[in-house]
Amino acid sequence: RWGLFCATLFAAEMSKILQSFLRRRGVVILDGGLATELESRGLRLDSDLWSAEILLQDPAKIREVHMAYLEAGADVITSSSYQATVEGFQRRGLSAEKAEELLRLSVRLAHEAVEQFVQAQPKDSSRPRPLVAASIGCYGASLANGAEYTGDYGDMTLERLMLWHEPRICALLQEAPDLLALETIPSALEV
Repeated sequence: RWGLFCATLFAAEMSKILQSFLRRRGVVILDGGLATELESRGLRLDSDLWSAEILLQDPAKIREVHMAYLEAGADVITSSSYQATVEGFQRRGLSAEKAEELLRLSVRLAHEAVEQFVQAQPKDSSRPRPLVAASIGCYGASLANGAEYTGDYGDMTLERLMLWHEPRICALLQEAPDLLALETIPSALEV
């Protein structure tokens, strides 16, 4: 339960970060579709890992897409972890430790892009430092069967959902994202 406990503790701080950003800017511009941009650069995303596949193939391309969104005006960069799960990487033959390292890498790549972008800005720039959001897809996304849209998780229980999410949330939080982006959650049980 450590990961979920940490997420709860950080939720208030993350809320403050977002509220502060909104007070300064009045609006927050999110990045766009990571998968679409990766595909437009010739990368194949037809595995169960979707855009997280590129964490294995060519992580520098993820950083490039993050930079492109920052240069286009994005205030929030979302990690490439939506469909990245410990179980998903294990199905590819990776250890749990390697899977967690790849989850952390997804957030590090976003931080690196933000840092590179900030360093390239003029010293007198009034633009606030962009934020990094760790993407957390629903359990259904890991099934790669459309359940991420229907919420049909079979006999899944709240307890099992919590245990399933914990290693991913814990790994993502270790890289200190500014926000957690809980994306496409179609099941009331998971909310």
